[in-house]
Amino acid sequence: MPEQKGVRRLPAGIPASHRARRGVAAPAGDAPRASPRRTPHRHYGPRTADAYAGWVKRFVRFHGMRHPTELGNGGVAAFLTWLADQRQVSASTQTQAASALLFLYRDVLGRDLGQLDGVLRARQPHRLPVVLTRDEVDSVIAALHGTSRLASALLYGSGLRLLECLRLRIKDVEFGLGEVVMRRGKGDKDRVTVLPDVVRAPLTAHLDRVRALRQRDLACGAGHVLLPDALARKLPAASREWAWQWVFPATRLTRLDQSGRRGRHHLHESVLQRAVRAAVQRVGLGKRATCHTFRHSFATHLLEDGYDIRTVQELLGHSDVSTTMIYTHVLNRGGRAVRSPADRRGRS
Repeated sequence: MPEQKGVRRLPAGIPASHRARRGVAAPAGDAPRASPRRTPHRHYGPRTADAYAGWVKRFVRFHGMRHPTELGNGGVAAFLTWLADQRQVSASTQTQAASALLFLYRDVLGRDLGQLDGVLRARQPHRLPVVLTRDEVDSVIAALHGTSRLASALLYGSGLRLLECLRLRIKDVEFGLGEVVMRRGKGDKDRVTVLPDVVRAPLTAHLDRVRALRQRDLACGAGHVLLPDALARKLPAASREWAWQWVFPATRLTRLDQSGRRGRHHLHESVLQRAVRAAVQRVGLGKRATCHTFRHSFATHLLEDGYDIRTVQELLGHSDVSTTMIYTHVLNRGGRAVRSPADRRGRS
């Protein structure tokens, strides 16, 4: 059978779900495939699956389109070393590539790579997060409008990641308890964080508009949302229930799946990213501030207010307190911390 032009191919043994919905064709012939018994069910999100598929393609191309079963431990070590030495990727990028190839060999091809010896490790630089002052946070949020302004206020006021905020469902916002329950956050972990008082009124008005939008969707036979994991089978009617609707729904109706159900995804992250970028430019900040900068500022300002680091760790959802320790740089600045000896002299 002739090769189709413009169609990229991956080696046999890569699951169809990891062919990344980007025109990657299934392999021809009877090349070896992973044993279903050796392939566990993994709860990888679509972004992780796409990232892993991308690393497998780069790995195969690096070795001249040879099949991964012909390469093994040495081939993986050579690729990871090339990433660090020639491509000069960060340590986190090299770790992601290693995780993708480990998944390929262990869970898809059913082979144990063993110890990866001789790999040149990418350097792990120590970077301080970009943090806005309280006045800068207020000025950026004030330069936003509508849904973008409300979502940014939640990013800062609750310390949420961008996608955590946009994937909030109605049931996750506890007005009575003053909490936001973050379901299936990074690492598939749940946590509870604070619901700021300043967003209660605008959030209530926003949800009234979302409810009216949902009523219009229901009237035209739509109103569905995608449910996590197997809930669509366990609770088939839940996709139209109010509790499962997105706090920040997309502006357009779409076909959600093969069954033809129509509904809305959550607001796409690029909408808020563009809005925040434009607001930062309008305000004229001399910092590279993004949506994630609000989360850094949330943690830093809590420490400035005297909250202990364990509390901040729980609100942020960090598994290890050492991750939260990066925000203790605030102890070295400000009126409550170290004072320069030049200031004590009283002259420049």
